[in-house]
Amino acid sequence: MASYNSLYEALGGADVIRDVVTRFYPKVQAHPLLAPLFPDDIDPVMEKQYLFLTQFLGGPSLYSDEYGHPMMRARHLPFPITPERAAAWLACMAEALSEASIPEELRKITIERLSGPANHFVNTESQDQ
Repeated sequence: MASYNSLYEALGGADVIRDVVTRFYPKVQAHPLLAPLFPDDIDPVMEKQYLFLTQFLGGPSLYSDEYGHPMMRARHLPFPITPERAAAWLACMAEALSEASIPEELRKITIERLSGPANHFVNTESQDQ
């Protein structure tokens, strides 16, 4: 990591981020906790995720250039995000990173970095309560 300017660069840049997003969304669509939150036409969601991850991981500010400030918590407020859904989202992302042949150290760093926002988006108590 020390020889790279950003996590985006360390992961491999645009092509790798696109690959991860492409691997990630079928997992989300198949997950019983996550699938109900997403539209059938997942392509626009995938594109926004690519733009956001690129920017969030230290690449070009693609998301802000297209949509303005990310305001991700506000954008997720309409959806019931439980702690279980945040954990499921992170698990799907961890699987996608692994399938994209990201080295374990970079997978851990990436999931750690994404854990903050994923847990910050929680706006609904656990379903078990």
